[in-house]
Amino acid sequence: MMNTGRIQFAEAKGTFVLKFIGDVRLTLCAALDAYIEKIFSALNFDAIIIDLSETEAIDSTSLGLLAKLSILSQQKVGFLPTLVSNHDDMNRLLQSMGFDQVFNIVSQAAPTDTELQDLPGQMLSEELVKDKVLEAHRILMDLNEHNREAFRDLVSTLESSG
Repeated sequence: MMNTGRIQFAEAKGTFVLKFIGDVRLTLCAALDAYIEKIFSALNFDAIIIDLSETEAIDSTSLGLLAKLSILSQQKVGFLPTLVSNHDDMNRLLQSMGFDQVFNIVSQAAPTDTELQDLPGQMLSEELVKDKVLEAHRILMDLNEHNREAFRDLVSTLESSG
């Protein structure tokens, strides 16, 4: 039985922490995207940590948004975010997606004494959800050939249904 996913966040001493718990899916993409925007409107931080140690499953849209986070981080502040993952299957997935090139992947996070809070849910119109899904998958396709193959049909279907 999968746990319904949630994303928690904290902000402490110049570090943004995002923790993905349970089964993280499309339904959380609006909240995640909004938080990513918030991080980069701040620009006064020195670390971004994404904790996947309690993630049971994650969909490609969420992964695409994480890739977006990494790209923005490199462009705007010049460093790679840290991704915490200690499950073999998750590590294999991240590897196949090319995430080892756009994140510092570690097996353990420095403990944070900051309270994590749930990201508030955000309702999006079907149209906007589709835009997010499209954006996320285009980003993934740019990471490597494997992703380009994997998501080409999905992306062209989404593009033509507009």
